[in-house]
Amino acid sequence: MKLIVGLGNPGNKYAKNRHNLGFMCISHFAREHGIALDKSQAMARLGSGQVDGEKVVLARPQTFMNDSGESVSRLLAKFRVEMDDLLVIHDDLDLPVGKIRLRKDGGSGGHKGINSITACLGKPDFYRLRVGIGRPTDSNEAGVIAYVLSDFTPEEAKIIDKAVAVASKTILAFITGGPEAAMNKYNREQDSE
Repeated sequence: MKLIVGLGNPGNKYAKNRHNLGFMCISHFAREHGIALDKSQAMARLGSGQVDGEKVVLARPQTFMNDSGESVSRLLAKFRVEMDDLLVIHDDLDLPVGKIRLRKDGGSGGHKGINSITACLGKPDFYRLRVGIGRPTDSNEAGVIAYVLSDFTPEEAKIIDKAVAVASKTILAFITGGPEAAMNKYNREQDSE
């Protein structure tokens, strides 16, 4: 079984924020594969189904970003998922808008959702699908918070629509071919663009 978690903040006022990119990717993947996110368990909105014969749980934590780890740790325990079968999708300030990168381990880059997950799990060795949102010109803490909680510009939204579609293909590759194959294919493709 694979557990795919998209990070974001619950509620309509945050729905199109840069920080909700993980939610956007999970919702897109769920629609593509006919999985309804219609259950509330483990502090998350979730749905489960089969994708190419593999059992999958898709989740959007409802804890708000900074407490994502509480939900993720409960989901892992509830569904008895191994760390290598967990994929967390999140926005990333250190990648250009629309670029994606699949990796395991590493630092959080200051991402409070990833910090929370690492703290709750006690280790950082889980897969992350990072989707770039770029950095604001005002890079102090207040500027970064305002930026991640703002919506994409119309130009950025077009790039993000394409990135979400690529992220969906990457998630599928992670589920069906494993993380190494997914990294080899999609990280290389991104590097060549």
